[in-house]
Amino acid sequence: MPRVPMLASLTRHKLTVLLLALQVALTCAIVCNVALMIAGRAAQMRTPSGVAEGELVMLDSASLNDGGNPLARHATDLAALRGIPGVTAVAAVDALPFNRNNWSNGIATAPDGSARLAATAFNGTPGELQALGLHLVAGRDFRPDEYIPMDSAHDWDGINHVSATIVTRALAARLFPGQDPLGKLVYPGDNPVRIVGVIDHLLRPMLETGDGNEDAMLFPMLPDDSNVTYVLRTPPSQRERVLKQAAVVLDGLDADRILRHAQTFEQLRSDYFRRDRTMLGLLLAAAAGLLLVTAVGIAGLASFWVQQRRRAIGIRRAVGATRRDILRYFQAENALIVGGGLVGGVLLALGLNLLLMRHYELPHLPLAYLPITALALWLLGQLAVLGPALRAAAVPPVVATRTD
Repeated sequence: MPRVPMLASLTRHKLTVLLLALQVALTCAIVCNVALMIAGRAAQMRTPSGVAEGELVMLDSASLNDGGNPLARHATDLAALRGIPGVTAVAAVDALPFNRNNWSNGIATAPDGSARLAATAFNGTPGELQALGLHLVAGRDFRPDEYIPMDSAHDWDGINHVSATIVTRALAARLFPGQDPLGKLVYPGDNPVRIVGVIDHLLRPMLETGDGNEDAMLFPMLPDDSNVTYVLRTPPSQRERVLKQAAVVLDGLDADRILRHAQTFEQLRSDYFRRDRTMLGLLLAAAAGLLLVTAVGIAGLASFWVQQRRRAIGIRRAVGATRRDILRYFQAENALIVGGGLVGGVLLALGLNLLLMRHYELPHLPLAYLPITALALWLLGQLAVLGPALRAAAVPPVVATRTD
């Protein structure tokens, strides 16, 4: 392949070559980081919640009558809900994964409160583990005598009176790395609380970028507010029927209430990630559009050069160059331009990633993304130039004898 004539030809069009290489570099940098954002968000959307997602239905109950004992009302509601055919377990809870009702507090392993980790506190009635389908991997569930119906179970009064807690395996590993967490003391408030159980997984109500989305703990505190979420566990085939019947049962017990957000857990998850799905669609569209513009730019420039070089191509054909030689020439020329742009694109991708890490908490760009994106863009360039290169190869030698 005649490298020197090729380089000489490119140097005569320095600005055009530079602009195309810059376009390839920008595309490479942006596509690399967009791919990282898409992969990270898609992975988060697939994260298991830890609960029996396919078996849960729920609805929020808000009483319009502030009088009376809310704990007694909840007990009556739960007894009626357990009587619905197909219901295998039921509980009243104050938070669930993806419901955005996040009560986060600091957890320390020493009385002085130093080195606190932020964790979500989940409160619920007895049977919460069974109702949610949480998998206890070590220890035990709460005993009945450990539940404390405080006047306000959602503030520090309750935290300072509980004696036991159940934590996720992820939180236990962060609090006591390499140790058995059972029996260990933690300090969510002023007083020590003993870890009596460890569950496999439980996501927080609101997810964040990075680690810590499974930093959760359950407390034996009964929801004592007039607003509460009832969670029912039932076979997947009976969810819709059970959900409708649960609303009828609760209305029959107390018509002076508002029932909201009657849905399956799968609907709750879908609603939570609705904006994420929209964002992924926009990112994919933006990346596809950028790749399309780059491919059109490469093809357009190659077509322009073919038109300009028809006489030169005809001369080369007349002196013995084959169609394959002409095709290889244009593909090699394009590979040289795109390759130069990709070198700058890799460096630009790393720099852009550092900027995004600083301002938007984007994770570090894995090095594997760079060669994969570069190879994809290089192949895209070769495909884009293929049409103009084939037209150049089809130029007959007789063109060399024509005059304008």
